[in-house]
Amino acid sequence: MRRPYAGNALAHATGYALPKFSVSIVVALMALSAEIQRAYADETALWQALRSPGHVAVMRHALAPGGGDPESFKLRDCATQRNLSDSGRGQAKRIGDRLRANGVTAARVYSSQWCRCLETARLLGFGEITELPALNSFFQSMDRQEDQTATLKAWIKGQPLTTPTILVTHQVNITALTDIFPASGELIVLRRAGNGTLAVVGTVETD
Repeated sequence: MRRPYAGNALAHATGYALPKFSVSIVVALMALSAEIQRAYADETALWQALRSPGHVAVMRHALAPGGGDPESFKLRDCATQRNLSDSGRGQAKRIGDRLRANGVTAARVYSSQWCRCLETARLLGFGEITELPALNSFFQSMDRQEDQTATLKAWIKGQPLTTPTILVTHQVNITALTDIFPASGELIVLRRAGNGTLAVVGTVETD
């Protein structure tokens, strides 16, 4: 018995007879469309979570070419630090716009004291920024990782988290906290359980 032509069902559903060579293309497009819809639904759930009590987003600063900081690094002197590029500044502004487009119209924003984080935080456009030393990079002092991560966890545990809360920090800090290696500008949404432990809800790559 001959196997029915796979395009018959599609032709019946669409009202058009499809050439055999195009069936695989249509099936691939249908699969891609389904994947896009799933990704959109997943991301929608993440934005909803961030707007809900008991959640917080940790965000890696926007694009800043290079790695680490110069040996001449001084905390209050941006000229001695690795800073955002023009592309990074544009990225930070777009992230703020995307947050607002997804219902995050107000937020408590905390930042590392490093210039690239503070500039990212300001460009999000949510007003006042609070410096939080627990978000400072320990890239060049990895012996501080355990204690500083514990301090950050304790700080998050003590916050009300009734308003969307965004923490702008560095890759090493985020990886220590979540085991995720984030891209520049990526947000990781965390849920705080009743006992203060943190669970990753998901990530949003913003550019």
